[in-house]
Formats: sequence, C-alpha cells, structure tokens
Amino acid sequence: MNLWLMAGGGVCLSLIPCAFLCLTGKAERRLVGFQMASLVIILALVIFTVAFGRMPFIDIALTAAIMSFGGGIVFARFLEKHL
Repeated sequence: MNLWLMAGGGVCLSLIPCAFLCLTGKAERRLVGFQMASLVIILALVIFTVAFGRMPFIDIALTAAIMSFGGGIVFARFLEKHL
C-alpha cells in the first residue's frame, strides 16, 4: 500500500458528511451536499488514477467533472421553487 492509496481512502471517507447533507435537511443543504460529493468523487478518481499508474483513466475524472456541473444545474432547476 502506497501513500496515494492511503490518501484516496482518506478522501473517500469525506463522502460520509456529504451523504448526510444529501439525505437530510433543506433543499439548499442537499444541493451543497451533492456538489461537494461530486468534487470529492472527482478528487478520489484522480488520486486513484495516479496511485495505480493508469494515466489514460484521468479522462473519467474529467468527464465526471463536466457531468457533475450539468447535474448540479439540473438539480437546482428542479428545486428552484424551494431554493
């Protein structure tokens, strides 16, 4: 186990508060939790890509970054009456 894998595991542990925000609270808090979870997942993908030495897989993280922005916009659009 190298340092990159331990860092990736630590980053993945920070998904727990994001999940708590996504599952409870008002619409604003759920949106913040969703956006923060997408950022953490993208960071974890980048760290695990470096840890395993598979640089072509960095495209998955870039695609997730673009898609999460669009997902956040759609999420906010459907909840605009509550925000």
